[in-house]
Amino acid sequence: MKVPATNGTFKRLYFIGFILAHSRYKYVEWLDRPFRASDLIRMHENAFRFYGGMSIEIVYDQDRLLAVSENAGDLIMTVEFTKYQQSRKFKVYLCRKSDPESKGKIEQVVKYVKKNFAKNRTFDNLRDWQESSINWLKRTGNYKVHHNTKKRPVEVFALEKPHLQPVSGIYIFEDILGTSITEL
Repeated sequence: MKVPATNGTFKRLYFIGFILAHSRYKYVEWLDRPFRASDLIRMHENAFRFYGGMSIEIVYDQDRLLAVSENAGDLIMTVEFTKYQQSRKFKVYLCRKSDPESKGKIEQVVKYVKKNFAKNRTFDNLRDWQESSINWLKRTGNYKVHHNTKKRPVEVFALEKPHLQPVSGIYIFEDILGTSITEL
């Protein structure tokens, strides 16, 4: 999306959103350039650290950084993401095109972030923007009562967190990316 910048121009920003299905607890990370496979993997790791674990299955909207194609129902993923998924051992579920039942939760997050967080803010630099985003999640995105569940995501997350799978060896993906992810 394009947002106003402090220098009087507009800046194009990209973001990825994660949401836990039960609690609706959200994580968002921003970039000021299009995503690469290494960004996608790094942002997964950041989300797992934010959540304090990972789920057994992750549902994805169709994306070229993740899936190359689908062959008679078999998912053909990119080489980098396949290595990552196999090392982390989570199941991948790819949403069907125009399937509101499987895409609805994340599409609501995207709309919520665009209309509630980014709409009335001015971009200065990526670090401050990301920090503001995390603070907004604490204050609003994960704190306000969710319109469907009628509960605060932060409170339901406290019950959901013990069911997340532990994540060990964060940032040890030289074999996947050819370089240390902390160097990126």
